[in-house]
Amino acid sequence: MAAQADFAIIPTAEDLAEIERELRFFPVENGSPQTLTRDQLDDYNRHGYLRGLSIFSQEEADAIRQEFDRLLAEYTAAGKDSYSISSAHLKHAVAWDLLTDPRIVNCVRDLLGENVIGWGAHFFCKMPRDGKKVSWHQDASYWPLTPTKTCTVWLAIDDADPENANMQFLPGSHVFGHLPYETSAAGEGNVLDQTVADIERYGRAVDDALRAGEISIHSDLLLHGSEANDSDRRRCGLTLRYCSADVKAFLGWREKGVLVAGEDALGHWANRPRPSA
Repeated sequence: MAAQADFAIIPTAEDLAEIERELRFFPVENGSPQTLTRDQLDDYNRHGYLRGLSIFSQEEADAIRQEFDRLLAEYTAAGKDSYSISSAHLKHAVAWDLLTDPRIVNCVRDLLGENVIGWGAHFFCKMPRDGKKVSWHQDASYWPLTPTKTCTVWLAIDDADPENANMQFLPGSHVFGHLPYETSAAGEGNVLDQTVADIERYGRAVDDALRAGEISIHSDLLLHGSEANDSDRRRCGLTLRYCSADVKAFLGWREKGVLVAGEDALGHWANRPRPSA
């Protein structure tokens, strides 16, 4: 079992193999969406993602970027890299406030149901020409959660486009269930440690190009990744993770959970308070 960090165990493949998880896509069944449209729900079921949802104004996006710049300066001064700001909602009020923002939560609630837990906030910041990529992977591969009623909101802190290595999706790949993967070697420059090979069999990739303040939402089983940022521009995004409140967490991950909508009737999650920092 890996060392403890950020209030929970970082699971190894061996840890996850010991947990009986239900790894399949659960289609959205919502006849009365309040924020998204029925066409958007159909698109999510069919493709596994939504993109280009405008949430924050330009002024708000600029303020969020300034807060991240401050955090990044603190982390780099402490000798950490630009990918180190994880479980940020448990430590930084700005991340907690974004995770619980009703404008984002209302979109997620239309996909996951009335009772929603926010359990993750991780900045993925690709500095100019840092040489690091995120190989094709499924989020559910990493998480000791069951069943897989989880989605990720990707909030653009900077404008993200093909030039500075925006995220890419493989539409429809979420319906194939949990796919086999290879463990990445240390020298591959992969921010994560998994790669799903031969992705051509699952279709053609599409760009998740976003302006700062926009979000995309993708299923935890959708294949996605991003190339190295070879431009002179930074590309930062904040991943916000959500699940239905009936999802159960193992290896201490219940400590990550914050109730953002409805109720946690089963008491699966710790519902930590807003941090003061």
